[in-house]
Amino acid sequence: MAATGDRRPALVLRGCRRGEVALEPGACLGPEQRERLHEPSLARLGSVTYSIVGRDEANGELGVAVQSRAFGVGFCAWALPGVGAVATQSFTERSYGPRGLDLLAAGESPADALAQLLEADEQRDFRQVAFLAADGRTAAHTGAACIPDCGHTGRPGVSAQGNMLASPAVWHAAADTFAAAEGTLAERLLAALDAAEEAGGDFRGRESAALLVVSGDREEEPWQRAFDLRVDNHAEPLHELRRLHRIAAAYRRRRGFDAQTSLEEEVELARAAGLPEDQVALTAAIAAGAHGDVDEAAARLRPVAESDPRWREAMERYVRLGFVPAAVLDRLS
Repeated sequence: MAATGDRRPALVLRGCRRGEVALEPGACLGPEQRERLHEPSLARLGSVTYSIVGRDEANGELGVAVQSRAFGVGFCAWALPGVGAVATQSFTERSYGPRGLDLLAAGESPADALAQLLEADEQRDFRQVAFLAADGRTAAHTGAACIPDCGHTGRPGVSAQGNMLASPAVWHAAADTFAAAEGTLAERLLAALDAAEEAGGDFRGRESAALLVVSGDREEEPWQRAFDLRVDNHAEPLHELRRLHRIAAAYRRRRGFDAQTSLEEEVELARAAGLPEDQVALTAAIAAGAHGDVDEAAARLRPVAESDPRWREAMERYVRLGFVPAAVLDRLS
């Protein structure tokens, strides 16, 4: 790195060919110039991306969603139950995640926590970071050396940010869509990513995406997550992330089965989500067990048990773990 006349950090690009455009802090690059950016330097960049941190006002869940043209963008997303969420990107310094959450857990406000970490970071001008506290307060930083278009927007309960994007419309679309969307926190975060992509996304294209959602209950263990999904390399990472979310949500629904659960509806949802047939059968058995219908639970599991004798061993474990009633085993033969 070197410094320009106004002392803003700049990148020294070696091996530029004639006609290639150098990257300078605050530069306004048009579409034609973006096509001529120095490719080897882009390959060495840290995660350049767009992200959103958000809170569910109803249940306090906290989450991060992110998409990038960079490989394996999931390491940008951090969250702790009942504490907060962090998105750290642009020549990514991962320590903003765990250290920021430690400061939030200790009672620091997002603004003060972020300021402390930025003060200690000599390369702060290259960073883009957003903090969200459990009470909905946010703080964000877009360094002077982040690659345009870059910026952030925040309001209570949400902050959207990005760099190396097609236009400022990207991060605004993410925040506006999140605020207007209905559904679970995960669904609203995914909707925000879709809106950001539709607004232009990362001008280089797309490659990876991630979704992280944790409980708003600080009593939850720090390793507990509602969703922790990553797409490290894919031609359509947002589509793939949605597919994984449908599967994960179908598994997660089992935890809430009770006497009011519609068995057939849950079977249909599990199959539509892409669960394998043995797991569709287990979904049905768990729903039947919640109704107290042991015969129905056994009937749903019997074809699976008969397909391979080793399934009976697995089902014995299901019983011991409380997934299905103990009487099911006696009715399988």
